[in-house]
Amino acid sequence: MKEYIVDSVTQTQNIAMQLAHYMEGKKACILLKGDLGAGKTTFTKALGEALGVSKVINSPTFTILKSYKMRDQRILYHIDAYRLEGMSQDLGFDEIFDEDAISVVEWPHFIQECLPNSFLSITIKVIDGDKRSLQFEMNNKSTVNDLKE
Repeated sequence: MKEYIVDSVTQTQNIAMQLAHYMEGKKACILLKGDLGAGKTTFTKALGEALGVSKVINSPTFTILKSYKMRDQRILYHIDAYRLEGMSQDLGFDEIFDEDAISVVEWPHFIQECLPNSFLSITIKVIDGDKRSLQFEMNNKSTVNDLKE
C-alpha cells in the first residue's frame, strides 16, 4: 500500500493527474472508497481532465453511470454505486469492466460481486479540513509505479 497525505484540493488533483499519466492508453478499473464529501468525485474530475475528457464530470449518483470520451477516443466510465445497495439484478457492469476503457467506481462495495479481478483501490480519508489521506492498493496482478510526490 502507498499512502499520500495532501493538504489541499489542488494536491489531490495533482495526484489524480499523475495517475492519469500512468493510466494513459491502458485498461483499468479504479475503486474510490471514502465517506460522503471525502473527495471521490473531485479525484475523478481531475483524472478525467488529465485524460482529455472535455465534458464536465459530475457525480452520477442518480444516473448510476456516466461515460466520457477521453483524448485517445476510448471511454472513461464513472459509476456511483451508492444507490445500488441491496440490488441483486444484473446491470451489465461486467461488460463495462471487460472493455478497453478506464472505469472509476465510487461506493464499490455495493457492486462487489461485479468487480473485475484486477483493480486499483484508492481510499480517501478526511483528516481535517482539506487535509486527506489517499491510500493506494492494487488487487491481483496489476502494479502501479510510484507516483511522484
